[in-house]
Amino acid sequence: MEAAIEQEIRILPDTLSLARAAAEMLREEIAGVLVARDRVAVALSGGATPRLLFRLLGAEYRDRIRWGSVHLFWADERAVPPDHEQSNFRTVSEEFISKITMPPGNVHRIPGELAPERAAAAYEADLQRYFGGARLPEFDLIFLGVGEDGHTASLFPAAAALAEKERLAVAVYHPATANWRVTLTLPVLNNASRAAFLVSGRSKVQIVRAILAEGRGDRYPAGLVKPRRGTVVWLLDREAAAGLPPKISAAKS
Repeated sequence: MEAAIEQEIRILPDTLSLARAAAEMLREEIAGVLVARDRVAVALSGGATPRLLFRLLGAEYRDRIRWGSVHLFWADERAVPPDHEQSNFRTVSEEFISKITMPPGNVHRIPGELAPERAAAAYEADLQRYFGGARLPEFDLIFLGVGEDGHTASLFPAAAALAEKERLAVAVYHPATANWRVTLTLPVLNNASRAAFLVSGRSKVQIVRAILAEGRGDRYPAGLVKPRRGTVVWLLDREAAAGLPPKISAAKS
């Protein structure tokens, strides 16, 4: 029988409160890990809601976290150069990395300027170097989002990448936006100590309800994120949580 997944749902008043909760979660996670080890591995995602988180980290949390001991990775990236307006790395760099003191070697970006397959292979090699050749990386914390189609990272509904069991990172083509991307695979996401979804807005109501209240999570890539030995945390603003039943929505932060 499959082990029960440890899950936490927190509902925040608005997107700024959600971002603050995520920032505080990151601070606590880093502080806790550094009691036992000398470095922390965190994976980030793109999107409007994470942008608020990055802005907070680069301002209010600039001096509250031991950034020199933190290694940053990305859950996914578009196949674009790092200075491209659609680059997830560019967003993080402008809002966050450029505001703090962090050794350049601690930033493990996906080389989106390479051909997608080469970028995926290079990123996978970087992951293997950092995690010491372990079969699967074990991130301390991965921040994820949820698309209106239920995708997370760049794992889209019905995509072949959802069935990947061996690779750590793969190239994926997204027909709806006609672009290539590189994404971490489900085995990596499900080997994290903690995976945290940041979800805001009414456009996500149906997906959130299906995954968290209706038992239909397996229909969506986001619902397939179930860390085997870790925890999945859902940070929702009130709009995204509007479709949840009272027994769930009563668990407000």
